[in-house]
Amino acid sequence: MLVLAFDTATAAITVALYEWTPGEGAVPRGAAEAVDRRRHTELLTPSIAQVMADAGAAPADLSAIAVGVGPGPYTGLRVGLVTAQAMGEALGVPVHGVCTLDVIASATGRDEPFAVATDARRKEVYWARYDSCRARATDPAVGPAADVLDGAPEGLPVVGEGAALYPETFGDTGHEPLLPTATALAELAVARLAGLKGLPLLPPEPLYLRRPDAKEPGPRKKVTPA
Repeated sequence: MLVLAFDTATAAITVALYEWTPGEGAVPRGAAEAVDRRRHTELLTPSIAQVMADAGAAPADLSAIAVGVGPGPYTGLRVGLVTAQAMGEALGVPVHGVCTLDVIASATGRDEPFAVATDARRKEVYWARYDSCRARATDPAVGPAADVLDGAPEGLPVVGEGAALYPETFGDTGHEPLLPTATALAELAVARLAGLKGLPLLPPEPLYLRRPDAKEPGPRKKVTPA
């Protein structure tokens, strides 16, 4: 089973190729990482091509695609999802979504409760709490940084870029990993596809927690003759 994974829901444009073998489990075949808030479209496709070429793999070799579904800013998030859906349709392989907060949580390896917070702009964060790196305790949410700790146990660790942006709320150390990686995404997806327990796979649809800023224009107002 060969799985291509990528995520563009944050400033990270991250791609990984993993293979599952019964004897070895999840084996990395290649990865590419970049951080650029404005060039998701320009960087994603070349990164996928480079990772595949470096691994000596062809698109026809893929068994599945895994993609981060957010929450995240509308434009960057759509780049990854549209690419995954187009590739899945063209290759005839299944496409699975993974919550981007879950990707960061999985990468922590933590066995104790914690929270993940990413940058939602507008002085807010996307966040969720976890019982461990394998179990989410709350649904993803968006709101002020203080919401993450409201009603939480005292001293709850918070990881992610959103936590690092608000040191007055979360402190100024211990927030790694800041961004999702496709290696963590691929490992999570491959394990679930192999039948192991863990954080859930989702439909490859955007996890929006806000309405997009752009709106369709309404009907024209009637003008009353003077």
